[in-house]
Amino acid sequence: MTKKIFNRYIPARKHTRVYVFLFGLILTALCSAGIAAADGEPPTAQDDFSGDTRTSLTMIMSGRDIEFDFRKSFLASEAQIYSGLYEGLFSYHPLTMEPVAAVASRWKLSDDKKVWTFTLRDYARYWNGDSVKAEDFRAAWLSLLEPGRNSPYSSLFDIIEGAGDYRTGRVTDKARVGIEAPDDKTLVVRLASPAAFFPSMLCHHSFSPVHPAMLNVEDWSSTSPISNGPYYLLENNGKTKVFARNELYWDAVDVRLKTITVHLTDDGDEASATWNSGGADWISGEVNLETLINRSGITVNPMFATHYYFIRSARKPWDDWRIRRAMVLALPWDRIREGVIMPAKTLIFPIMDYPKIEGIETTDIPEARRLLAEAGYPDGKGLPELVIRLTPSADAARIGGLMSTTWKDELGIQVRVEVFPFDKYLDSMKDSDYDVGSSTWIGDFADPYTFLQMWRRDSNLNDANYNDNDYEKLINRSMGEEGGVRWKTLSEAEELLLNRGTVLPISYTFAVNIVDRSELSGWYINVLDIHPFKYLYFKSRRPLPGVAAGQPAPNTGVNSLISVSFAK
Repeated sequence: MTKKIFNRYIPARKHTRVYVFLFGLILTALCSAGIAAADGEPPTAQDDFSGDTRTSLTMIMSGRDIEFDFRKSFLASEAQIYSGLYEGLFSYHPLTMEPVAAVASRWKLSDDKKVWTFTLRDYARYWNGDSVKAEDFRAAWLSLLEPGRNSPYSSLFDIIEGAGDYRTGRVTDKARVGIEAPDDKTLVVRLASPAAFFPSMLCHHSFSPVHPAMLNVEDWSSTSPISNGPYYLLENNGKTKVFARNELYWDAVDVRLKTITVHLTDDGDEASATWNSGGADWISGEVNLETLINRSGITVNPMFATHYYFIRSARKPWDDWRIRRAMVLALPWDRIREGVIMPAKTLIFPIMDYPKIEGIETTDIPEARRLLAEAGYPDGKGLPELVIRLTPSADAARIGGLMSTTWKDELGIQVRVEVFPFDKYLDSMKDSDYDVGSSTWIGDFADPYTFLQMWRRDSNLNDANYNDNDYEKLINRSMGEEGGVRWKTLSEAEELLLNRGTVLPISYTFAVNIVDRSELSGWYINVLDIHPFKYLYFKSRRPLPGVAAGQPAPNTGVNSLISVSFAK
């Protein structure tokens, strides 16, 4: 979903008891079920909301500011905010992350499974009272696709007929993009090929509508965006943002909180101190776990997310997959992943029914040297200097050091290491003057395609500049397939990506939130760590101090997704 730099405010590795504590929570979650879909319904107006009468929630989130124009954003923290501000045709179920009908009241699919016709709700409104129209969707999507805009998620739209050609400038006529609004309440979308997972994609904030008055406004920081979600921006006071319930929202009766206040800080000590004083109901971001007095709110769960390094193909000779493969085979993978709670050998977190593939775990120096010689660089002779770009974290320094030393000593590659500050690192990934970088990717929806689409040659998320005809053929083939056949093809594409030395998986990541789920309802553990504001409300039940509490998934007969919290 989202690119993210994990800089969780946990003291250095010598503080092992914090890691042991987190490991225990994650192990409990994995043993209970791991990541799997679960049945369950979001709360509705018929549910019992009796109990706590509080209608205001205070949240602490990492960040220096928020980009309110969702066409420009790719951060996980902003995706959480957008869950309250904007709403597309579908939205995320708060537990399963499956698509839930939102602005779309109904839809139909053509016999060839390429044409989706959506009917918009009669009562879909922006907070200023204007109706949400089909043209608002069409205009917003086309504006996001404009070649000069370089919207981070515009390549997601390539699934739509003509979108990729328009986005890359190969076609300039908007009419050739398969998005039509024949009337105010009808949106017709023609896909380039069948895609049964299209409704899941439409949950992503990039598929939201834009009010006509905001469409050509370049800077949204000085105004309250005219949004159509369950909340709107009431106050924007520097590090503090206040969101108020949109009383004209079509489903306002199910929105229980009147205001949500978000405080932004990257200071983990400040976040934990605010929690200790009772000034926060939820922390999502940097927090010093060791200084928390009451740890009953610590919630840890595996995510559909992976931290990885990548070798770019932008500069010769690194565009030769044999050289990249040699570099991968030379690395000491047991040491690279040493101390990692959830080591990753594949790019995609193991999910139910997805074919098991052989990941990256083998060190084979002789084969690495053979491949290097085959590519024309025996013992590394003739290779230019390779540049590794790192974040200023201890773990990045450790892994980068192992890479640098190994490639120099075993393959004769001269390496230079650069360190960029956290707040500049993601932007620097778009530069062309480095060869190895790292990132963490959180899936936009629960499907392998969300990981694989960003390595396509035309994807603007393809920071590695990967360009492989074999890979393109596999992804294209998968678009016309369904079910297990499709997933098998996607697994072959992932295996190719790994075997040709583009992606170097390090760890599957986990979400850490500080939230008292015995008080805050509608907040469910899920694989994307997005908790739609719409469903949150307070209840008055509290566990007794010192009692371990496990909360099963709601409305199910099994503990399909579980988190264990320990009161102290």
